[in-house]
Formats: sequence, C-alpha cells, structure tokens
Amino acid sequence: MSNSADSPGTGSSTERRGAFRPVRLLTAAVFALAGLIFFTSFHTAKGTNIRTDASLLKLSDLIHERSRNNGELGEANAALREDVESLADRGDGSTKAEDDKLAALEKEAGTHKLTGEAISVTLDDAPPNATAKLPGYPEPQPDYLVIHQQDLQAVVNALWQGGAKGIKVMDQRLISTSAVRCVGNTLILQGRVYSPPYKITAVGDPEKLQQALSASPSIQNYMVYVNVYGLGWKVEENGTVTLPGYSGTVDLRYAQPME
Repeated sequence: MSNSADSPGTGSSTERRGAFRPVRLLTAAVFALAGLIFFTSFHTAKGTNIRTDASLLKLSDLIHERSRNNGELGEANAALREDVESLADRGDGSTKAEDDKLAALEKEAGTHKLTGEAISVTLDDAPPNATAKLPGYPEPQPDYLVIHQQDLQAVVNALWQGGAKGIKVMDQRLISTSAVRCVGNTLILQGRVYSPPYKITAVGDPEKLQQALSASPSIQNYMVYVNVYGLGWKVEENGTVTLPGYSGTVDLRYAQPME
C-alpha cells in the first residue's frame, strides 16, 4: 500500500492546520459583521427604543391613531356647535316663521338628533376557515369572505329607498355628502376608520325598511354568500332610538387641477 501524502488522514500537521484556516477567517468575519450591526443599531436609535419609537409606528397604527383624533375633534366640534346654537337662540332677531323654516332645514340636513322607531343591520366577515356549505358551489376565494364597499352601500341605499328618515353607520350620522368607502377590509367614513362587524341603524317604519332590504337585488346577491360561505347578516328591530346629529364639517372638498 502506498504511503503517499495524498491518502486521507495521513497528511502532515501543517496540512491539517491549513485546512482549518478558512473556518477561522469566516468566524472572525461573522463577529466583525455582528459588531457593525450593533453599532449601526445603536447609532440609529440614539438611545431610544426602536420598537416603541413613535416615528416608526406601523401605517395601520398611525391610521387608527388619526381616526381616534378625528373622533375626538368631532365630539369637540359638536359641543361647540351646541354652544353657538344656544347663544344664537337667545335673540337673533328672527321671526317664528323663520325659526321654523330653519329647524325644518336642519332636520333634513341631519345636523340635529333624530328619535324614532328603528332597525339595525349588522354585516360581518366570514370565518377565515369557511368552506362552501351548499353543493355545487366552489370553495371560497379570500375575496368571497369579506365585506365589500358595495355591500355596505347596498344596505344604505335600500334603507333610504324604504323611507328611512335618518341613518347611522357605526357611530356616525349620514348626510347628503357622506361617502361610504372601504379600503382593504376597513371602512373609512368621514375621516374615521372602522373594522368589521359593521352596524347600520335606520330610523323609519320598521316593516317598510325590512321590505326594502328584501327587495334589493344587491342584497339578494349578498345573501347567497351568507348562505354558502357564512358572511355575517343580522337584522334587528331596535324599538325607539335616538340618532346623533352630524357633527362634522359641511364644506365640500374636491380635487383641483394643478397650475
């Protein structure tokens, strides 16, 4: 048998040390890189906690924070409006006929509270593990299991058609310029953000309101997804309720061309 140095395991001690040299270099490089990362992190944080630094909040957290701020500002605006109206009622020189006309306009505009019999409609996403409950239907796509903008709009439109005197979506009163819009799986209404389940409350004749819901082709289509995939749908009679008056701005905002 040959005693050549080419045989594995019979090399010199010098050759064996040489085989470990790349590993040592790699280890040193890893520690150097880790030190650079620690230094960079410390320099970036400058003594602050990166995980809780307000400037690094997730976009969703920022949106919900702004939504809460908008809600607080809306409540403050409503209180100020009541103070202004109270001062104006002390004596603005108007006649009773003029006051009655103004009150009727305010009622139509939705800026005052409204009390009456009401029903509520609640819509919710389906369970994430939902499957087709009836034969002949495909297994659900993710798009089938969430509430869409057109679903909320269909309910609101049907309630108006059923003679609703006033409508509240979540905790906000709708007026003629209100826009029910969804971004992803969240509702954006008058500067505030909401997540499902979504509750819509309407003051009016409960029987006519429910008939209008049943007659809506868009809601009939939605009910297919309720029965097949488990989307949430609940209609309740609430008795006598009081809707809040709209407290936001009534100024129209629109896009303008750049000069």
